[in-house]
Amino acid sequence: MEPLFLQPVFQEKIWGGTRLHDVFGFDLPSDKIGEDWAISAHPHGVSTVTNGPFKGKNLADLWQEEKALFGYPTEAVFPLLIKILDAEDELSVQVHPDDAYAKEHEGELGKTECWYVIDAQPGAEIIYGHHAKTKAEFAQMIEHEEWDQLFRKVPVRKGDFFYVPSGTIHAIGKGILILETQQSSDTTYRVYDYDRVDDAGNKRELHIQQSIDVSTIPATYPTPSIQEERKGQSTITTYLQTDFFNVYEWDIRGELPFKKQAPYTLVTAISGYGTLIVEGNTYELQPGTSFILPSQIDEWKIEGDVQLIASEPGAKE
Repeated sequence: MEPLFLQPVFQEKIWGGTRLHDVFGFDLPSDKIGEDWAISAHPHGVSTVTNGPFKGKNLADLWQEEKALFGYPTEAVFPLLIKILDAEDELSVQVHPDDAYAKEHEGELGKTECWYVIDAQPGAEIIYGHHAKTKAEFAQMIEHEEWDQLFRKVPVRKGDFFYVPSGTIHAIGKGILILETQQSSDTTYRVYDYDRVDDAGNKRELHIQQSIDVSTIPATYPTPSIQEERKGQSTITTYLQTDFFNVYEWDIRGELPFKKQAPYTLVTAISGYGTLIVEGNTYELQPGTSFILPSQIDEWKIEGDVQLIASEPGAKE
């Protein structure tokens, strides 16, 4: 069995730029690309396999037709979505619903996510949470456009990690490049968008009532229990183990063997170069390479000087 290497899907955004080309060498369709949907079965951007017996198949079809690849899951849809985001400008201030609200109002999964900061310009910051104590205060501050008083800003730097459960007010700031692991959902409720207009002169839609409905008030800030394990010159960092996903950083220096610990594993290389070795076959890894290790692969090895972010379905999946 071979790993499944995937073709990225690029999404143009009002706040996007060209760093996905500058850093990862991707051939971009425009100079306003904000998102690389690196591993996705979501209908708004489905990844396609680029190698092996499933070459040309998209991930959504594989999920439905080749259940053995994923350990015979019971979920109707592929539960995870991996993105790389280039914030050339600030993203809108937004919030995502949980599963129950999203199912009722949007017909899809909710959206809990997390961020690994690949790079950040000096002085970069995110919005992470808010200062309102009650729903009434939250709504009043929105109505009066008291944005500086409402939003909580946090400085960020390369290598930071943030857990962003559904209900968290958040925004990625200008000059930040991140890898995002999330539930497979494209539901976003915008609270504030800096009064920006698109090329046609139109402001993007806001979703004030939905934001009030789903935001966690008062805000909470769950702190992941991050654990590092040294293995020779390499380091395995466990960032999260949740109902939705488990997320790791594999910092490989030299050679490191792995054994399967989940039905399938999603991996994206974010820096450096290396080689993935599966059943004696070698696959080159470079920044931006994304692949899935399906259920039939029990062991693999990675060699080189390469940093990867890996994820697995959580206990809920």
